[in-house]
Amino acid sequence: MRILAIDTALPAVSACVLDSGESEPLARESAPMERGHAEALLPLITRVVGAVDGGFGSIDRVAVTVGPGSFTGIRIGLSAAQGIALARKIELVGVSTLAALAAPYILEPFEDVVAAAIDARNGQVFIAAYGPDGRSVLAPRRMGAHEALRALGDGPLRLVGSGAALLEPQARASGVAARIVDTAVAPDIVFVARLGLVANPADAPARPFYLKAPDAKPLERQGAEAATLPA
Repeated sequence: MRILAIDTALPAVSACVLDSGESEPLARESAPMERGHAEALLPLITRVVGAVDGGFGSIDRVAVTVGPGSFTGIRIGLSAAQGIALARKIELVGVSTLAALAAPYILEPFEDVVAAAIDARNGQVFIAAYGPDGRSVLAPRRMGAHEALRALGDGPLRLVGSGAALLEPQARASGVAARIVDTAVAPDIVFVARLGLVANPADAPARPFYLKAPDAKPLERQGAEAATLPA
């Protein structure tokens, strides 16, 4: 199976093409960016897919990160992935950004607990944790750094992601053994692809996984809005 993986959920735009059973992608490209995902994504995908024999016609499945992350970024990636999958009539699966951040450390045998954390601002993190057998020991959620550390237990912990730096001081102050092994702000796109290859489409829907309400609130009905505006 050949998969196209796409990630725009965090501060990067990435895509790769990977064949099942291979550790290295046929093509990949990643560009760190805070904004401009919509403008960068389709040209980047075109370059990546155009670099492999057969182009889009050789793709059997699409994987896309579904969050948690940026509301706008998640929607951009999902729209592109859905369009490609629909046009090609191929499977589409969603991949958690937290699982993808943890994947380099849970796909091989390990000890301790791997906690993937994304800085959600204002002292909050998006967090999930995985035990030595790779199973989830803390389901994805958004919580304060101190509360997250309590939920993770006594350790030892291996911390990955942009939120790791928020958790490590809390662990040190509480006497919990923890070390930062990765502070990546976005997952390695190859691990998004690897998770996408093993995902069951029935259990990995490609729909947004936000874990928080949007910062921008939709306007209420015009009449109700007018009633709250100053004369």
